[in-house]
Amino acid sequence: MKQLKYSAFILFGLLILVMIITTVLEKLYGTAFARNIYGSPLFVALWAIATLLAVIYMVKSRLYKRIPAFLIHCAFIVILVGGFITWLAGERGHIHLIINDTVSSFTDSHGKQRNLPFEISLKQFEIAYYPGTQTPMDFISRVAVTDADETVKREISMNNIASFHHYRLYQTSYDKDMNGCTLTVSYDPVGISITYAGYLLLFISFVAFFFDKKSRFRILIKSPSLKQPALIILLVIPLMFSVNTLSADNNSRQDVTAHNTRPNIVASPKSTPAPKVLPKDVAEDFGYLQVLYNGRICPLSTFAKDFTSKLYGKPSYNGYSAEQVLTGWMFYFSDWQQQPMLKIKKQATRERLGTDGKYACLEDFYNAANEYKLEGLNLEDTRVMSDAIEKLGIITMLYSGELLKIYPVADSTGSVQWFAQNNNLPTSLPEDKLIFIMKSMDYIHEKIISKDYDEVKYLVEKTALYQQREAGNASLSPKEIKMETLYNKLDFLRPLFMFCITLGLISFVYNCVCLIRTAKPKRWAKNILLAVVIFIFSYLTLMIALRWHICGHVPLSNGFETMQFMAWCSLLLVMIINRRVFAALPFGLLLCGLTLLVSMLGASNPQITPLMPVLSSPLLCIHVAVIMIAYSLMGFAMLNGVTACVLRTFNKDCDEQLERLAVVSRIILYPAVFLIAIGIFIGAVWANISWGRYWGWDPKETWALITMLVYAAALHTESLPKFRNPLFLHVFTIIAFLSVLITYFGVNFLLGGMHSYA
Repeated sequence: MKQLKYSAFILFGLLILVMIITTVLEKLYGTAFARNIYGSPLFVALWAIATLLAVIYMVKSRLYKRIPAFLIHCAFIVILVGGFITWLAGERGHIHLIINDTVSSFTDSHGKQRNLPFEISLKQFEIAYYPGTQTPMDFISRVAVTDADETVKREISMNNIASFHHYRLYQTSYDKDMNGCTLTVSYDPVGISITYAGYLLLFISFVAFFFDKKSRFRILIKSPSLKQPALIILLVIPLMFSVNTLSADNNSRQDVTAHNTRPNIVASPKSTPAPKVLPKDVAEDFGYLQVLYNGRICPLSTFAKDFTSKLYGKPSYNGYSAEQVLTGWMFYFSDWQQQPMLKIKKQATRERLGTDGKYACLEDFYNAANEYKLEGLNLEDTRVMSDAIEKLGIITMLYSGELLKIYPVADSTGSVQWFAQNNNLPTSLPEDKLIFIMKSMDYIHEKIISKDYDEVKYLVEKTALYQQREAGNASLSPKEIKMETLYNKLDFLRPLFMFCITLGLISFVYNCVCLIRTAKPKRWAKNILLAVVIFIFSYLTLMIALRWHICGHVPLSNGFETMQFMAWCSLLLVMIINRRVFAALPFGLLLCGLTLLVSMLGASNPQITPLMPVLSSPLLCIHVAVIMIAYSLMGFAMLNGVTACVLRTFNKDCDEQLERLAVVSRIILYPAVFLIAIGIFIGAVWANISWGRYWGWDPKETWALITMLVYAAALHTESLPKFRNPLFLHVFTIIAFLSVLITYFGVNFLLGGMHSYA
């Protein structure tokens, strides 16, 4: 029995080692080399033997008597069986189509021809471009499929997979003459079905585990060595609440009309002078105008903040407000095209543009002959450089007058549509209104050039009155505009999360010092922290109330709002229990800061224009948020381990305190491991919907799996008694956190892969 147990765990450890080595080899020798290892019979046999030994051990140890824990392990076995069937019986290959030619077979991964149960022909291939550029945004194949019964027509694009008789077809590449395309073919009805069944069973068993009164998690909460249960409530309840209420970000996106206008880029000298801007009060007046944005009417200040954040990564630039930045691009384009404010995330994009820093200016997108540097990209390069391409598209649309839909037009039925200055306006529009829409902004521009700012303010006010009159009930009231503008001005969540994390870490260290000295924290320190918590809680209450008023419903509809509410809940609990537990204050500040950080990740890339279709799935939002919460909890366990190690270093007689901290870490690790597992399978479902496969052994995927397996070991205290030792557990949580750092940072900066932007 003992030999069986250790054999199973050793094999899983060996699998982890193989995956670690393979991710490094992939960086050195390429993806094809790594795929040969992952798809090799030896690697599959290693998984199969380890799983078989685990099943035998589960039966012999009578794990089936603990139903939720047994079902969790069964779910992983079902998922592995599904993966094995995919490897064994799944078919994958490519099919090349030429317009009007009929094809009934495809070439598999081994170069062999495989027959299809239908005939397929390409009727049209089209590239959808980012507005104002020749850079592909999407690749669309229109096909006709004929079988014995009927002929159906379908569109296949980057995130729109077609399925016929369980054969899944998705866009891969295209011929340079635009008369043909290549589709990837995937056939795996049994493997996918079994894997999905395993995902569902895993989720159900996780929920059952937390509600099972006999589960290890519930027993740990009631542990007699835990004299501070309120601390655990602080850590776990907000987490579980946030997971239950987390939903996809279903905000609708603004539709943008494609155009062929490109800004005239003029070379500038090497030095970059400060750009021209409107006076702050004049720019703020523009912020009170209304605009159709993200499917709703909002103040232009909201758009300006997202516009600046989209380009620069922050809601202001070099001391200029968001309204000054937006109006600067509108009226002083030649100045702003020289400003290095376009944040470029990928090194490959920087090299293509010829810029060394993290920021590029608009001029960097064109060479001395005014030729676009990102033209002629293939599909993979387009995905990598999509962020930079989108920024250029936004500026181009603003320059052409097609981005800002600030002019309402009511038809005979009273229905209101909003138009930009250079949109295709209704032919029935009266001449005076037509002239106003087409010329008003040009007239404002003339007054700006002459610096007649009083007249500018007057014309902006007239435009606002026009909006109110023409839109009627479809426009915002002055009160609603002021409320949302106030919300935009009070939005300091970015510096707030940094402040919370910093102060939380400082108070965390102070708490460690008090534990070492077996002394109580000073009352003045506690009062200062409590005052800070109350202030932050009041600020979040105001922001949530304003957002509630603005959106007209309880702000819990997306990841950003849910994480903000979780931060609010954590501070509320801190204020309730801080009298008994000083540690609640630093942990509460850290949890507040980390949840605000997660919320800011979702708001750091505003969707001014529709993203690439593959990135707009609601599953992506949930996948990222759940994974980030898991990483945050693992960070808590690491900090708890640091506390214990520091305590042990300076106080040898601290076994009782180490045990108490160990119980806290074990309680944290259960939801952490479960959440990363849930995040992985949500990501797999998203990948299957968008890319046609649920697992691709990408370095980020592989390291997320490694992290889950590493941390899962600490939950098997009966099988691995070493983890019952508090000091061993604390050291483990510190070392194990390296896997989180590699997953999140190491893959991004060292190993690469399709997830390296995340």
